[in-house]
Amino acid sequence: MKLMSKLTLVALMLVGIAFTTNAQDQAFIYGKVTTIDGESYTGQIRWGAKGEAYWADHFNGTKEDNEAYRYLSRDDRDRLRDRDRDWRWSGVRINWNSRSWDVTHEFRVPFGAISKLEINRRSEVELTLRNGDQVYVQDGSNDFGTDVIIMDEELGKMSFRWSRIDNVEFMETPKNLREKLGDALYGTVTAYGTTYTGYIQWDHDERLSTDILDGESRDGNLDIEMGNIKSIERDRSGSMVVTKSGRELYLRGTNDVNNGNRGIIVNTDFGRVDIPWREFKKVDFSDAPSSGNGYSDYASPKKISGTITTTKGETFSGTLIYDLDEEFDFEMVQGEDDDIEHFVLLKHISKIVPRNYDNSMITLKNGKEIMLGDSRDVSEDNDGVIVLTGNGDNSEYIFWEDIKEITINN
Repeated sequence: MKLMSKLTLVALMLVGIAFTTNAQDQAFIYGKVTTIDGESYTGQIRWGAKGEAYWADHFNGTKEDNEAYRYLSRDDRDRLRDRDRDWRWSGVRINWNSRSWDVTHEFRVPFGAISKLEINRRSEVELTLRNGDQVYVQDGSNDFGTDVIIMDEELGKMSFRWSRIDNVEFMETPKNLREKLGDALYGTVTAYGTTYTGYIQWDHDERLSTDILDGESRDGNLDIEMGNIKSIERDRSGSMVVTKSGRELYLRGTNDVNNGNRGIIVNTDFGRVDIPWREFKKVDFSDAPSSGNGYSDYASPKKISGTITTTKGETFSGTLIYDLDEEFDFEMVQGEDDDIEHFVLLKHISKIVPRNYDNSMITLKNGKEIMLGDSRDVSEDNDGVIVLTGNGDNSEYIFWEDIKEITINN
């Protein structure tokens, strides 16, 4: 082989190695943290010591203000109020509250949909979304009051108390991070009856290769870096752990490896699933592909639009406000399928069909169907859908119990 050909081959091999090693970096949260003193630090970000690390991870709290209610007439509000104060001695539920009057809704979006986060006080932040909208979100999860970790490009790993942070600006992640908190955990999770492939959160905590799985073996206590593990399989009162070198270890005694485990979350190509321990069988870890959800995947959020067919055969088409709250394709529908909790991005849904008081059939744009229940998004607790036509001057409010089918445009 000629010298030039050999050099070319070596160069291509090195490029391939670099691409394989760093392909998953685009999926990590990245940005600039500015303190109350005006000092700024830039690098990979993690929300809490064992918190959110990927753009697909969720920031959640509660949203007090909901402008969608201005589209409701007095009669509509009265009907909602009466429904939520309904009580039934012999039937399904007793509900004494008036939830629709306080109009508080859960707020949940992927970190990738956020442009800037400004801390107003310990229990409130102002979010600027990628489309320029600003939303005030109040405490409702452990995303508030937590430390924020950053791997500064020059200074290394730093941790900031919530009270020291003024704002966080999110940015496109470099394909090749010089300094990072760890590699992505990626693989395939086998549950009873199905499998899911994507970025993995073990026990709701361990997301990176540097995170630790601990357990008790017959020879003593072990702390194993997740990046050294090939597979984990549920086995009796513990787990069988196989390392990348081929060692087999039976571990028990901690919530990383027994029924105290809080569940395995997988960020898939259509949203995320949360698999409880009782449904989990095995996870096989593998290298993350280059097609992970990067910041650019959330760059152009769109308002959802579609057509609603009512139980009376009427149809209404236009821009939709789902459950009087979700307006954009980066927002999500939540529900359970055989005890596995799904958070499906609206951008991946083509159709929603209510089936009974507690369940709806969700059809994805790839043709897959999922029956979801046990959540207000897909049950009779849903507050209904507003259809806006023209420039939003005309609106039609449709109660959930009057909906036969919702078709969402591509």
